[in-house]
Amino acid sequence: MIMLSMSDMALGKVNPDQAPDEEEAEIGNFDFIYGPQDNLNEEFERTEMLMSEAFSHLGTRYRSGAKGPSAFDCSGFTSYVYKQMTDVFIGASSRDQYARNTPITRAELQCGDLVFFTSPRSGRNVGHVGIVVDVDPVTQNFTFIHASTNSGVKISNSTDSGYAKRYVGARRIQL
Repeated sequence: MIMLSMSDMALGKVNPDQAPDEEEAEIGNFDFIYGPQDNLNEEFERTEMLMSEAFSHLGTRYRSGAKGPSAFDCSGFTSYVYKQMTDVFIGASSRDQYARNTPITRAELQCGDLVFFTSPRSGRNVGHVGIVVDVDPVTQNFTFIHASTNSGVKISNSTDSGYAKRYVGARRIQL
């Protein structure tokens, strides 16, 4: 036992001047400073389940005003996915979802956030919403899953000509 302790001290694994309670306190400080690791795992699992639910509807047809699961409009899709996976009501329309939820910058985007675009017809007002799938941290371009009027539920890129100039902003859902 003594040899193990001495070898541990020689390797720098044990600080002889530090009591075991102090070591435990330092470990506790890690959680205080960086947040509990359990929260990261829970957040990852929630996002994974959310995206799995969203992907399960790829190809589902579009119908104006539809709330799923056999057809969706854009806000019906995002609302349905969040309600199924989190039991959180995020708003009924794209404008409502934009107004109700926590604003974030494009630089803060992450998987599961909502992204908003103007309506092709109005040009100024929020008229379309999708869920972020992936973000390029360098360019801040992103892919998103949404219910498209022409193709139903599909994945698009923020650089696509139909969306690049229509981006309005993003929101994070507080769970």
